[in-house]
Amino acid sequence: MASISDVIRESIRAFEEKIGYEFKNKTYIQTALTHSSFANEHKEFNYNERLEFLGDSVLGLVVSDYLFRARNDLPEGKLTRLRANVVCEESLSAVARKINLGDHLFLGKGEKTSGGSDRDSILADATEAVIAAIYLDGGFDQAKDFILSNLRDTIAKNIDGNIFRDYKTILQEIIQGNNGKISYKLVGESGPDHNKEFEMQVKCGQDTIGIGKGKNKKEAEKEAARDALVKMGEL
Repeated sequence: MASISDVIRESIRAFEEKIGYEFKNKTYIQTALTHSSFANEHKEFNYNERLEFLGDSVLGLVVSDYLFRARNDLPEGKLTRLRANVVCEESLSAVARKINLGDHLFLGKGEKTSGGSDRDSILADATEAVIAAIYLDGGFDQAKDFILSNLRDTIAKNIDGNIFRDYKTILQEIIQGNNGKISYKLVGESGPDHNKEFEMQVKCGQDTIGIGKGKNKKEAEKEAARDALVKMGEL
């Protein structure tokens, strides 16, 4: 029977082949593919949340630079909205599915059985972690190549028609345009630790304008914003 180390080594090799990049330091990609649920069961492994933080910044810079150069006719507000659409959870999870990232994630038993390898939030976060791993291992240009090779079509489609909608950004722009201020409030939480469901309210001042549920707070906030936009007649 193969050891955990053998399984991880083979999964990393297959993933490197899939994305066309071989890591000099395998620790970076091993950490990027490790979910906190797996690290909780195997204390010797680090999980990918710190890499996710770094990858988010690298991704934002690459996409901002691309949009700035490609669309010098657009003002700051429209560029901001386009960037938000490109780097949103739906877009990143679509990239993850294209490169079969879920097949190579190291998940805890509970997370694996509950479908974590195909959950948008986990896939999007892992995609950002992979970007950071490539950046640390190969430098900015390698990370940029990976991002644009996987997101250039998405950027083009968003410029043409906003195929992915960042509901939170859209709602915020509408409310701020009317001198309002929005906030999100957790109002419910249910289910076991490995399969929780969160319920969030989005409020404008003291008024609740939308409610949403999701597998994490970010997803619930997005659904609450979408609900608000539907009620406002914006969707």
